[in-house]
Amino acid sequence: MLFSEILGQEHIKKHLTQSADHGRIPHAQLFVGPEGSGTLSMAIAYAQYVVCKNNNDENVSNNIDSTCNLKFDALSHPDLHFAFPVATNDKVKSHPVSKLFLEDWRKLLREQPYCNLFDWYKQLGVDNKQGQIGVDEAHDIVKSLALKPFEGGHQVMIIWMAEKMNSACANKLLKLIEEPPNKTIFILIAEDEEQIIGTIKSRCQLLHFPPLSENDVKQGLIKQYNLEEAIALKIARQAHGNFNKASDLVYQDSEDLQFEEWFVFWIRSAFKAKGNKSAIHDLISWSEDVARTGRETQKQFLHFCLDFFRQAMLLNYNAETLVYLEPKTKGFSLEKFAPFVHENNILDISNELQDAIYHIERNGNSKIILTDLSIKLTRLLHKKSA
Repeated sequence: MLFSEILGQEHIKKHLTQSADHGRIPHAQLFVGPEGSGTLSMAIAYAQYVVCKNNNDENVSNNIDSTCNLKFDALSHPDLHFAFPVATNDKVKSHPVSKLFLEDWRKLLREQPYCNLFDWYKQLGVDNKQGQIGVDEAHDIVKSLALKPFEGGHQVMIIWMAEKMNSACANKLLKLIEEPPNKTIFILIAEDEEQIIGTIKSRCQLLHFPPLSENDVKQGLIKQYNLEEAIALKIARQAHGNFNKASDLVYQDSEDLQFEEWFVFWIRSAFKAKGNKSAIHDLISWSEDVARTGRETQKQFLHFCLDFFRQAMLLNYNAETLVYLEPKTKGFSLEKFAPFVHENNILDISNELQDAIYHIERNGNSKIILTDLSIKLTRLLHKKSA
């Protein structure tokens, strides 16, 4: 993957190439950025730049038959290593580690280089489980990096979603990240740096990625999907700097469409539930239906709800320029819903949703958590604005 193939983030590309050209390559870096901002793609492009000794993208284009670059194109270079969250599935029954899932990983990156954790779990078929980077992975990393680089130059270990490292893995890797073998580079990638153990973070050089600009997303859509400019601009506004979401919207296969359907039914039932026993039954049935999905789907849905409520509040307070959400459910209007989300209930709604995410992450009973959340939401939506 070349820097020229990555959307936007020009200042980061310049920083990485200049530091590599001057031989100032940190042994451990932490790329932090929101979903769809290109952190993983940038890490692979940087690894290719360093390992293949590329001076610039033009040189690569003129010498595209370079064995090193061809191996990187296939994500199969022996000096490029990956670690990412995994869980047992139909093929791997115990001790899951990244090397057992490399075929699936390469397939996903070829199809969705801006993928998120939800996409990866769907690819693996482990949506009902929560993946992690465990101590078995740490043993594998130590073993892999004990060998000298295959081509005599640098070797790069990319740890994607590093916040999913458990404490046993982090402690095992601590010494290695602090003092890696000669010409070994660690690139950790995270969306939430606060979840990374402080001792790991302190040993890495931090690089923060902003969300992509609206124009970068638009240009990427036009180039990749051959869209008309007006359509690409509309999707770019809805994607809010997230190219993965923009790609989903192009194909109309975004999980957000299913989430919106759940959300609208939930909200309508919550409004009816005050003094209406049958609507309470609807809320309980809704909780059972959502609880039957995987935990990652439930967490993703609750994050979607948080975003929906924020958008409604922004619209209620006349910040239309910040509102990008366009509900597609027939008969549901964000303009009519917005007045019910205000200063008297938005903090409580946000706290309840985040508590629900917290308890689902910790393997609480999803049906009980969602039912409790539904009853609380019913009360909060009926709160009057000041």
